[in-house]
Amino acid sequence: MTPQDLSRRTFLETSALLAGASSIVTASLQAEPEKTNKPLLAYVGTFSSPLRDTLPTQVDLPPGNGRGIHRFLVNRDTGALTPVGVYELGTSPSALVLNAEGNRLYSANETDRVGEKKEGSVSAFAVNPVDGQLELLNTVPSGAQGPTYVSIHPKGRFVLVANYAGGAVAVFPILPDGRLGTASDIKNDAGEIGPKRATNVQPGSFAFSGHDHTHAHMIQADPSGRFVLHVDLGLDKIFVWKLDEEKGVLSPGEFPSIALPPGDGPRHFHFHPNGRWFYSIQEEGSNIVLFDFDVATGRLAAKKTISSLPPGFAGSNFCSGILVSADGRFVYAGNRLHDSIGIFSIGENGELTFVEDEWTRGNYPRSFNFDPTGRFLYCCNQRADHVAVFEVNRETGGLKFTGHYEPVGNPSSIIFLDLNKVG
Repeated sequence: MTPQDLSRRTFLETSALLAGASSIVTASLQAEPEKTNKPLLAYVGTFSSPLRDTLPTQVDLPPGNGRGIHRFLVNRDTGALTPVGVYELGTSPSALVLNAEGNRLYSANETDRVGEKKEGSVSAFAVNPVDGQLELLNTVPSGAQGPTYVSIHPKGRFVLVANYAGGAVAVFPILPDGRLGTASDIKNDAGEIGPKRATNVQPGSFAFSGHDHTHAHMIQADPSGRFVLHVDLGLDKIFVWKLDEEKGVLSPGEFPSIALPPGDGPRHFHFHPNGRWFYSIQEEGSNIVLFDFDVATGRLAAKKTISSLPPGFAGSNFCSGILVSADGRFVYAGNRLHDSIGIFSIGENGELTFVEDEWTRGNYPRSFNFDPTGRFLYCCNQRADHVAVFEVNRETGGLKFTGHYEPVGNPSSIIFLDLNKVG
């Protein structure tokens, strides 16, 4: 056994002890490359610092109980997770992304320093096409403190990173072997910080997290790759950029930013499959804003706002993630403290209607994701130290708890890789 991952032999011996799993796991991992019965894997990013990170503004970060990037075998029929390895990394690889070919994984390591330098880092890994084990290619500085989000531009040539604690976004070229080059561009957010109390806060809420200085929370390109958008929670703004695909440099779009209500705190966003509807979730305002997105100019136009919480709820809540189902029929919104996932149906014009909310079976749901088929949803309950598995009702959008929990210290994000499709 290596210090970073379970060996193949050890894994097979361990998996043989799991009731009903031995034949499935063994057959999957011993499959010939040309066969189409390779396993479905999940990677879970965690907060894994040995001691509490020294980020005074990061109030939701507990001591890091994770060990790095955890790897699981996914049962395609039940959704259950079986642990098969860990790439040990003590710098909180809290956000993960895979390239389109499935042979490279990138992590944003949410720490406030690399050695003596007050900066986070980003790591590149090669993915073993047989069993999904990770091999570190390189690690580069992230451009500022506390990188909290990582994505890949649709053309596959650049990695985009949002540095929450440092209030900056950065662009990194992907080298021919998958390693990362040094940042080709770093943009520092600037402007007037919003108020501590959100405009749209529900009654009785004392939710306050990021209106002390700039906090870049997410960065991602639109589906066409023509524009790059990022949110700054402290500034209550969404920025729209154009990316020079030769130089890897961002420049303001024709409509460079749009303001959200003061104090609401935009955190994450997700495009509808049609590429024209854009949903932004606000951490402190506990609401979702629907925008019309002009695919030609990058302009965002606010259309409708709806609470992320069930009608009548009063008290404190911090929103987290937001997802649109692949069929474009439902939106799912994460609520921390309320510890639920709000479920909304999407109307013909993109507007949302509250359907119901589902308890996450743990506390502080930091993020969640669908498996590649959309049949199961996996929720990373950060402070409960586990990932909970739900079955998705394709007709109603509802979630049904499967009974499967998988212990993971401070899970932050989960992504999936079907080894049958690794390029």
